[in-house]
Amino acid sequence: MEPLVSIVLPTHNRKEYLDRAIKSVFSQSYKNIELIVVDDCSTDGTTINDPRIIVVRNETNLGLAKSLNKGIKLAKGKYIARLDDDDFWCDDRKLEKQVNFLENNPEYGLVGGGVIRVDKKEKEIVRYLLIEKDEEIRKVLLVDNVFAHTTVLFRKDIWEKVDGYDENLDGLEDIDLWLKIGKISKLYNFQEFFVRYLYQGNTYLDQRYGKWKQLKLNIKLRKKHKDDYVGYRKGLLLSWASYFHSLIPFRKTLWPVLFGIRKLIFGHPPYKYFRNYGNNN
Repeated sequence: MEPLVSIVLPTHNRKEYLDRAIKSVFSQSYKNIELIVVDDCSTDGTTINDPRIIVVRNETNLGLAKSLNKGIKLAKGKYIARLDDDDFWCDDRKLEKQVNFLENNPEYGLVGGGVIRVDKKEKEIVRYLLIEKDEEIRKVLLVDNVFAHTTVLFRKDIWEKVDGYDENLDGLEDIDLWLKIGKISKLYNFQEFFVRYLYQGNTYLDQRYGKWKQLKLNIKLRKKHKDDYVGYRKGLLLSWASYFHSLIPFRKTLWPVLFGIRKLIFGHPPYKYFRNYGNNN
């Protein structure tokens, strides 16, 4: 019997994209799944009338971390997958590949994969792969995020052991979870592209917090895990550098120069970028 996979999909005022995300879930070759959509108090007329979907509606806007914890607590699956409402899986065998890996490698608790960033017209901007092997991942995990949240699959029992997402780190709850899971299990990134990620120019952190609050959250995250991973000072320095970078006008124009400075000080980011990849599919 194939293990059950629970997909948790939080949504807030994204009804124009939600159906696309849901369709990508039910297009998966792996069929023993349950989909849990957590509607975080949408006000745009979001409605879900599909008997295959478990719908949870928050009466007030709780934010991402609380919504994720709420959905996963209801999940019955051995494994948990994540998808955002404006993204969609582009590999129909994503879950199949990840489940097979975790079933055959019990020492691993979390796996991820590569990302294709697209614009609102689904035109590809860039695609990237993240660090593959556990021993390399944990060298930089406290400095950079090396997992794309909407590509991951992890064991629910490990999620329970580490007390789920930290609701006091809303917006960085994903990186915190990887760091906690990495303390008790191994980590892996497939060198394949699993999700099309909609780039809208700002992040959840940008939408929810000011720049100073983002910096404080980044520092808090690194202090929490500084005794368990290498790179604490480097991570702090990068947090401050990112903060000052966010204050620079004309950042897009200056990006090549700023990126060169970043590589000089911190080394190349843990991503492999590909432009004009293959036939752009």
